[in-house]
Amino acid sequence: MIVRPEMAEDAPAIRALTAAAFEGAPHSSGTEAAIVDALRDAGALTLSLVAETQGRIVGHVAFSPVTINGEAGRWFGLGPVSVEPAEQRRGIGQTLIREGLERLKALGAEGCVLLGDPAYYRRFGFVSDPKLRYGEVPPEYFQRLSFTGSEPEGEVAYHAGFDTAGPA
Repeated sequence: MIVRPEMAEDAPAIRALTAAAFEGAPHSSGTEAAIVDALRDAGALTLSLVAETQGRIVGHVAFSPVTINGEAGRWFGLGPVSVEPAEQRRGIGQTLIREGLERLKALGAEGCVLLGDPAYYRRFGFVSDPKLRYGEVPPEYFQRLSFTGSEPEGEVAYHAGFDTAGPA
């Protein structure tokens, strides 16, 4: 398996992969593929990596800028992360996340936030911090990972691409 930045011709495969990965998932909004497309169309995919096996894309992770208290900085949001259903639970998602976090650090990012399962994301160093909020989400599910030791406080907002209604 190789991990590489997405290329323009990968967009259809990423869209199909993301839709399949989230289909029927209880936590899914059903808009994840549309979110990735909206971020791409807006030029807001700071980092978009694919996992490829034998020329086939089997995983994808997206990182995009977030604001804290309405101010842009060097913090980014992780997600969505998608793995082909038949390939899940084989470490592909973990590999994509770890590689993405390392590349974000290399870009000079201060940190990363996400909405997700604390038991899963703890392995990457993410922690829940009630001083950092995302709407009405229970604080244990909204997590941060600081690369610089900074601990921002306030309300986090993702790029407007996350507000997409998805396919009609």
